[in-house]
Amino acid sequence: MGLRAADIVRAVSRFQTRLCTNAACGLRFPVAAGSPLGAQCPHCGAATGFVDDSYSTSEAREPDGESARAGVALEVLLDNIRSLRNVGSMFRTADGAGVQRLHLGGFTPTPEHPRMAKTSLGAERVVPWTAHRDGVAAAAALRERGLRLWALEGGPRSRSLFDVVQETWSWGQGEAIALVLGHEVSGVDPRIVDQCERVVRLPMHGVKGSLNVSVAFAVAVYVLRHGLAPPPPPRA
Repeated sequence: MGLRAADIVRAVSRFQTRLCTNAACGLRFPVAAGSPLGAQCPHCGAATGFVDDSYSTSEAREPDGESARAGVALEVLLDNIRSLRNVGSMFRTADGAGVQRLHLGGFTPTPEHPRMAKTSLGAERVVPWTAHRDGVAAAAALRERGLRLWALEGGPRSRSLFDVVQETWSWGQGEAIALVLGHEVSGVDPRIVDQCERVVRLPMHGVKGSLNVSVAFAVAVYVLRHGLAPPPPPRA
């Protein structure tokens, strides 16, 4: 049985600043309060000392009941994502965004990999997941369950995710989307794209044609979870 999100706590809650004593360097950096780490400057090797009071950081958790306003139910199919680091990051993002399940297709690494936790940081223990050797068959199964398949991909059918969300934000609760992301280089399998109701992309204004897949995943799932949410009720 997986852990609840509330069971995963941060091991360090307070921090303190070290300052390099070499005036020509002056590196300033945080460590756990009272930690002996960083006694020598990682930049120039000079001694450092603690400065200022210790402090704690605040997590960006929503108040109780706030997540209920999120719009569509969202599951994600990650088909043949090769990078363990990317998949671990996606698990962490999925936990934060409230993704209901990750479907890991093809050779996408699973949380059974011993190094997954290095980037997922415990999220792999709370986000439900299933593994599928055949991503095309997994996509078909999601459609049979009544989910709307959306591919995050380029191509002639592709439209800006933000334009599509503006047209469909009023869906609200009760709708369910399965977002599909594919291989970092070859993209989403065309046989999966053919099954998708919509093909969406993130607008790119530079010389590159796409973002890192884990970054694109993060943008897209937050837009879908909150961009399709109904507006908050007016304050009394």
